[in-house]
Amino acid sequence: MSEAAHTIEGWYTLHDFRTMDWQAWKAASDEERAEVLHTLEGFLHGWQDIEDQGKGSYGLYSIVGHKADLLFLHMRPTLKELNEIENEVNKSRLAQYLYPTRSYVSIVELGGYTGDPEKDPTVKSRLYPILSKDKHICFYPMNKKRQGNENWFMLPTEERIRMMKNHGAIGRKYAGKVQQIVTGSVGLDDWEWGVTLFAEDPLQFKKIVYEMRFDEVSARFGEFGDFLVGYGIPKEDLNRYFRI
Repeated sequence: MSEAAHTIEGWYTLHDFRTMDWQAWKAASDEERAEVLHTLEGFLHGWQDIEDQGKGSYGLYSIVGHKADLLFLHMRPTLKELNEIENEVNKSRLAQYLYPTRSYVSIVELGGYTGDPEKDPTVKSRLYPILSKDKHICFYPMNKKRQGNENWFMLPTEERIRMMKNHGAIGRKYAGKVQQIVTGSVGLDDWEWGVTLFAEDPLQFKKIVYEMRFDEVSARFGEFGDFLVGYGIPKEDLNRYFRI
């Protein structure tokens, strides 16, 4: 029999990708740019206060390539709080220069394929992670196939457990090199899961994803969306990023 895997959930998560209108930014006056940066600094300060209180986390990242320029990554206890953050940015002067490119709504998820996640001593830090502010980041959405004989959700529970244990063993080989946050999005967004990776060395993204391509779970059942990569922008680097 095929049964749904037991999962436990943590913070709701919003990946908010934006494109910068650099032509409009260059045309703005020095005073206007200073005011907009002051607004952004105010947002970052407020988000940091929330993080310091243990009520969420955030990160700001520069994205490499044409798919986006910036990623505002937020984690909060409720969807309402995520929406309030999104609306606050959209109503600010900052939004005159930043356009939504894509977004992803999900919730931090720990699955039970490799044991009872509630008995994991690291469960709290994994459900409510503090996001890296200065490492490289890689994000991609994914599904499990459900086509004909390659239907993940129709497999016997024991077979899914076996394959996920092998899949997880590959990830553990990269402990200390790659931090992974898996967020579930079934019923929340167009894909079933989002995977967010952090690393000092972005080459590790290629290595872990490539190695997992040869694992049965990915080779037989994995379907992947766009990959977006970039690096964190610490608060002290804001002026350098936006400098004309």
